[in-house]
Amino acid sequence: MPTRQDRNGALYHVPENTDDLLAGRCGDPFSILGRHNAGSLDIVRVFYPHAAKVRLLVERPRSPPIERAMRPVDDTGMFIGTIRKGASYRLRVIWADATEEVSDPYSFGPILPEEELHAFAEGRHFHVHHLLGAHPVTLHGVTGVRFAVWAPNARRVSAIGDFNIWDGRRHPMRLRHRAGVWELFIPGLTAGERYKFEIMAQDGTLLPQKADPFARRTELPPATASVVARNDPFPWTDDAWMATRAARHAPQAPLSIYEVHTLSWRRPNGDPDRIATWRDLTRDLIPYAVENGFTHIELLPIMEYPFGGSWGYQTLALFAPTARHGSPEDFAAFVNACHDAGIGIILDWVPAHFPNDLHGLACFDGTALFEHADPREGMHRDWNTLIYNYGRHEVRAFLISSALMWCEHFHVDGLRVDAVASMLYRDYSRQSGDWLPNIHGGRENLEAVSFLRELTDTLQRHAPDVQIVAEESTAWPGVTHPTVDGGLGFSFKWNMGWMHDTLHFMQRDPLWRGHHLSEILFGTHYAFSERFVLPLSHDEVTHGKGSLLARMPGDSWQQHANLRAYFAFMWTHPGKKLLFMGGEIAQVQEWNHDGELDWRSLSEPSKLGMQRLVRDLNHTLRSYPALHELDIDPAGFSWLINDDDANVVFAWARFALSAPPIVMVWNATPVIRHAYRVGVPNAGDWHEIINTDASVYGGSNVGNGGRVTAQAVASHGCDWSVELVLPPLAVLILSPTLEEAG
Repeated sequence: MPTRQDRNGALYHVPENTDDLLAGRCGDPFSILGRHNAGSLDIVRVFYPHAAKVRLLVERPRSPPIERAMRPVDDTGMFIGTIRKGASYRLRVIWADATEEVSDPYSFGPILPEEELHAFAEGRHFHVHHLLGAHPVTLHGVTGVRFAVWAPNARRVSAIGDFNIWDGRRHPMRLRHRAGVWELFIPGLTAGERYKFEIMAQDGTLLPQKADPFARRTELPPATASVVARNDPFPWTDDAWMATRAARHAPQAPLSIYEVHTLSWRRPNGDPDRIATWRDLTRDLIPYAVENGFTHIELLPIMEYPFGGSWGYQTLALFAPTARHGSPEDFAAFVNACHDAGIGIILDWVPAHFPNDLHGLACFDGTALFEHADPREGMHRDWNTLIYNYGRHEVRAFLISSALMWCEHFHVDGLRVDAVASMLYRDYSRQSGDWLPNIHGGRENLEAVSFLRELTDTLQRHAPDVQIVAEESTAWPGVTHPTVDGGLGFSFKWNMGWMHDTLHFMQRDPLWRGHHLSEILFGTHYAFSERFVLPLSHDEVTHGKGSLLARMPGDSWQQHANLRAYFAFMWTHPGKKLLFMGGEIAQVQEWNHDGELDWRSLSEPSKLGMQRLVRDLNHTLRSYPALHELDIDPAGFSWLINDDDANVVFAWARFALSAPPIVMVWNATPVIRHAYRVGVPNAGDWHEIINTDASVYGGSNVGNGGRVTAQAVASHGCDWSVELVLPPLAVLILSPTLEEAG
C-alpha cells in the first residue's frame, strides 16, 4: 500500500503489512495500529470498517480535550491522525446512525505478567482461570474487558462478539510468544457481553468460531457463545460450614451421598419442557436431602455441555456452570444454601475426555492442542470423544485450574473424577493394534498417572478438606494411597466390584442364593485395601438395565422387600454410601433424563415406606458410631455368620472405639426363620433399631417386638447369643443401646 500525504505535507506512513491487517491475516496488529512515535509527534492508526468518520480527542492537562480529524485511507476502514508525543487520547467514531466515544484498544501495552505466562507454559500455574479467559478490569483508569486465550500455533486470533458485529478483522489480538497466549484489552465492554475467538490457522484457514476454553459463563445451549462473567465476589455466609468441613470429611465421619441429575430430578409443575432453576433446586432439593438424612448431594456434571443426552459427561466449558439453571451467581447461592442447611456438595468432573464439537477444544488453533494428534492416543472409541494430552504442561494446568476453581471460587466440597480407568490404561476399550504402548512398552498411561498425582497433590495443598473421589473400575493399586507411597492420592474410590457382585446376588432367585454366598462375602476381603464409596449410581439404572426395583426378583411385594434388605445391607457394610435419585422411592421405571422422578408414586405405601427406610438408615448411620467410626479399619467389622448356605442367612457386627457394637442379621429368603440363634458381643438387651420388614416400611411386620435379651449361650465366636425371629427377605439391625435420631 503506498504512502499517503495530507494537505499540509505531513507523511502518514502505512506499514507494508497493512494489507494483511485489512484482509484479516495479520498476527501482529500492534505493529500497525495504535500509537507509533515519529519524532516530536505520535502517529495514531485505527481500523473501523464502515465508519463515516473517526476523530481524535486529545487530552490536555488543564483544558478540555482538543478534537482532531483522522484521515481515512481510501475506503479501507483505516484512519490515521497525529498527536503530540505522549499525549493521551480517545476516539470519537461516527457511524451512519450513531456516534460513540471509546478508548483505543491498541493504545495499551502488554497486559499479562510475563512471569505468570512463563509459569503457565511450564505447567506451574494452577490458577490459570485468573490469567486467561475474559475478565472485566480497569487499566489506567479505563474500564473494559481483558481477553486472553492460548493458541500457540495460530496465525491470527481475534476477539469477536456483538461488540464488533462478529467481525474478526476488528479486534485482532497480541501474541505473547513465550507462552503462545494472545491478549487484548477492549475498553468499554462489561460483564454480560457475548464473545468467541476467531482463529486463523498457520496455513491461512479460518477455523470455526471457538468458544473460550476458560469461559466462566456461557450462553444457554444450543447457543454456543461464551459470556463475560462478573468478577464481583459472592457474599458467602457459610463460614460455620467451612470451619467444620474437615471433620465432616474425615475417614471416620458418616458420609451418605444423594446423587442427582439436576434436569430430571423434578420438573417445575411437572412440565417436561421446563427446567428447574438453581433457585427452584434451593427451595426443593436442599430440604428434601436434609429431610431424608443425606450428608451430601452429588451433582452429575454441571459444567457447561452442548449435548443434553450426555447428562453432562461431554463437557466443553470446564469453568462455567451450565446456563440451563441460571447464572454462576445463582449456582454459588445454591452451594451457599446447601452449606447453611448442613449439606455438602460434590460435583462430577470430567478430565478424561471432551466432545469434538466444532466450537469447542478440538483442533483449537488448527492443530491438536488439547488432544493427541494420533487417534490411537487421542480418540475415545466408546464415546467418540477426544482424550486430553496429559503430557502437555498447559493442558495439565488447564485441568488442575478447573478443579481448583470449583473448590475455591464456588466452595464445592468434593469432586468425583469420572472415568479414571479410561485415563489409566492406553488400551482401555481398544483392540490390539489400536493403541500405542508407553515408553516402557506397557499399557499404563504414565502421563495420566502423573497428572492424577499432580492433581490430588495440588488440591491437597490448596483445599485439603475437599474430597477427591475416583470412579475407577479396575484393580489399580493404591488409588486412595498417598502419592508419596506410590498411590494416586484420592480421598475415596467407588467400589465398583462390590456393586456388581452384590447386585448379581440380589437379582438371583432366593432359591439359588445359597450357592452364591461369595458374591456377598467377597467384598469384605478387600474392603479395607482402599477408602471406598459404595455406589448405586445412575449407571445402574440406565441403558436397559432397568431400575433397582425392577432388578429384584419375585412379585411386587418381594421386589420391595429385597430392595429394602439390600439398602440395609449397603448402609451397614464398610464404606461410604451413594444412592442415585429415585432409588429412595423404589422407582419402577428406568431413569429417563428427559423426564422426572415418579413423585406421584409416593401415594403408594410401598414407595413411601422405602423413602422412610432410607431416611431412617441415614439417621442411624449418623447416630451410631459403630456404623462409620472404623469404616476404613478392619477392626471395625466382623462376620458372625457367613456360611449358612442352607438358610441363606448372614450376620455381621460393626464396632467403634467410642460406642457399643451393632449387629446385623439378614434373611435373604422369603421364609420366616424362627428361633434362629445369632452370637452377639455383649450381654443384656438388644434393640431392633431397624427392621426392614416393619409395616412402616411396607413390610409384613414380622419381628421380635423391638427387643431381645442375650443369653449366656456361646455362639458364632461370642460368649452371648440371642434367639431371633427372622422376617422374610429382611435385615434386622440390633444395638445394645437406643440413640437419639441424628
